[in-house]
Amino acid sequence: MLWTSEIEISKSALEHNFQFIKNRLGKNVQFSSVVKGNAYGHGIEVFVPLAENCGVNHFSVFSADEALRVQKSTLTNPTILIMGMLDNNQLEWAIKNGIEFFVFELDRLKQTVFTAKRVGIPAKVHIEVETGMNRTGFSKKEIPEVMNLLKQNMGNLEFKGLCTHFAGAESIANFHRIKSQKGVYRRVQNRFINNGLTPQICHTACSAAMLRYPKTQMDLVRVGILQYGFFPNREALIYYLAKQKELEFPLERLISWKSKVMSMKVVKAGEFVGYGTSFLANTEMKIATIPIGYSHGFSRSLSNRGRVLIRGFRVSVVGNVNMNMMCVDVTNVGNVEKGDEVVLIGRQGDLEISVASFSENSTQLNYELLTRLPGDIPRKIVS
Repeated sequence: MLWTSEIEISKSALEHNFQFIKNRLGKNVQFSSVVKGNAYGHGIEVFVPLAENCGVNHFSVFSADEALRVQKSTLTNPTILIMGMLDNNQLEWAIKNGIEFFVFELDRLKQTVFTAKRVGIPAKVHIEVETGMNRTGFSKKEIPEVMNLLKQNMGNLEFKGLCTHFAGAESIANFHRIKSQKGVYRRVQNRFINNGLTPQICHTACSAAMLRYPKTQMDLVRVGILQYGFFPNREALIYYLAKQKELEFPLERLISWKSKVMSMKVVKAGEFVGYGTSFLANTEMKIATIPIGYSHGFSRSLSNRGRVLIRGFRVSVVGNVNMNMMCVDVTNVGNVEKGDEVVLIGRQGDLEISVASFSENSTQLNYELLTRLPGDIPRKIVS
């Protein structure tokens, strides 16, 4: 292995999670696999073909560069939907390549019409409406102009979808806000339909909404975190388990992150380990150095509190996590040697370090930790 660590992606876990999702979708509801943020850290180039082999034919991304990566990685010809950033100078590329995209500004809609006319190909647009998240989406007062532009340019605009995004469907604290958003969306949807503008699909639901508000599934769901084996948050998991009267965690993690012992050292009592004075050896200790640091996505906030697995034992990080290295205490682990496997995330023997426990120790969200895993760490598929 030329790299200091590698990430393994489990095909069987993905198949299991896709089945879990499909079992909870309504009849004829389409599933879009959200692969923004480098497929939540799993790697677009690895994940997309794997998902296609599991039957996925629709991918949602944030930006044009991610759409291009999906396009280059695909084995088939799936639908690719850009939900966020798309510069006006990228519109021609998107239209010519059949890339679908959210439109949430009048400037983008007008420029889309102009570009579609110029290239002679209808643009596949999803009109995003502002329902209460106050991030992106057409406001109530902009809807009449949006409808006029759609009516006047039916030969240049293909009204693929009408969409919105909920502001925290994973938390009961947002219940009334989500309820209000649902009402706003329905009223806007009726305005479009009553004006002779019926979208091909209506979609509002992410992973959390799909589970907690099944009626929001509509024609398509945009599922991200669930497919990778995680619930949006602990509250969403507890809600699901209580509602289904289940005791077992229903998903399987795709990701494992592994490195190896780089060096061994004995530290005498009374000596410090690593930079500064954050860790003092109270007794003679055996220390293993691991070639992983905060530049690899192992947060510096895990200094003196992180854990890894070596030879079937859970061992502690000692001293400060450096840019490229960290030290762990293997005093009570027998016969640790240079080259031994180190599990940063995943299973070894009967023990596991989950992303959840990893992130709780560093105060990061699951999403944040996963997407911060550098893209240059090699990913490989395992069964």
